[in-house]
Amino acid sequence: MLYLLDANTLIDAKRDYYPIQRVPEFWDWLIFQGKNGSVEIPLEIYREFSDKVDKEGNMDSLAIWAKREDVRRALLIDENIDKNSIQLVYNQYLLDPTDEDIVEIGNVPFLISYGLFNGNCTIVTTERSKSSIKVGPERRIPDVCKDLRIPCIDTFELIRILDFRTDWTVNLGELMPNKKGPK
Repeated sequence: MLYLLDANTLIDAKRDYYPIQRVPEFWDWLIFQGKNGSVEIPLEIYREFSDKVDKEGNMDSLAIWAKREDVRRALLIDENIDKNSIQLVYNQYLLDPTDEDIVEIGNVPFLISYGLFNGNCTIVTTERSKSSIKVGPERRIPDVCKDLRIPCIDTFELIRILDFRTDWTVNLGELMPNKKGPK
């Protein structure tokens, strides 16, 4: 199973529960999961947090982390998306969306399109369902995924499934028999 991360999974984690400086194990674990083929991020989604700067033009800690070459190599999806998949996802928001609608909807359809196109994917987002919204740019990722029959989970479910723990490298030798964990 491949888990596709929405930008908010990283933005919220950095801000609310896994600050990069305080819980670096989480961020190293994400890189490991990316190298292992379990977690990826579409370029369109990656740009939402990798290019962030404050009023003075300084990048925040997530943008700095995202710009690292090992992060890019481990997490960015290295394939092109099918244009028909993107159109199908945009149509889940609005039939025949205008250019303004597409701007308002944002990059989320690319994330969902990769999940639709690849088949064996789960979308990871911190968005919550709001099933009362049936049409428009305000539709939520879990609702669109449900309509398209794409599994969708939140960050904490991902952590449970892939078994993140702050001492995850201690058991690395058990996970990958040919490699030894740090001493």
